Amino acid sequence: MKTLYIIGGTMGVGKTTTCQHLKKILPDSVFLDGDWCWDSHPFQVTEETRHMVMDNICYLLNNFLRVSAYRNVIFCWVLHEQSIIDDLLSRLNLSGVCVRVISLVCDRESLCARLTKDVATGRREPDVIERSVRRLPLYRGLQTEKLDVSAITAKEAAEWIAALP
Repeated sequence: MKTLYIIGGTMGVGKTTTCQHLKKILPDSVFLDGDWCWDSHPFQVTEETRHMVMDNICYLLNNFLRVSAYRNVIFCWVLHEQSIIDDLLSRLNLSGVCVRVISLVCDRESLCARLTKDVATGRREPDVIERSVRRLPLYRGLQTEKLDVSAITAKEAAEWIAALP
């Protein structure tokens, strides 16, 4: 039995770092960050690029799910709307796959502190703070398991996810 871990959360909450730790904890695992599927400059969000990124993600995830070498497939992306999650799941071959959909959430103060550090080191642009904070409340309404990462490390979050039954 394979497991597909779909990890969502607003920008700066720690998705990528958590998933990198999870990849090392879980046996026979592979990791895809949705952002890698449309890493362009300038970054453009249009109907065409949205369609393309979803096609890219589903193509790669279906390939990972098909390959016998991988028992654990880990995917992360912002995933702030239920319709995005539903569309993604509808395009995947999930026969024999246990699916875990998890949203990483945190309080506003923790998020701002993380993003401020990223801005100071040049990893992110300053406008990300406002955009990310605006998305925080959207995760409450999603049909996902929630993990509050306000006071835990990415490694602890990965350990929590790996321990799910």
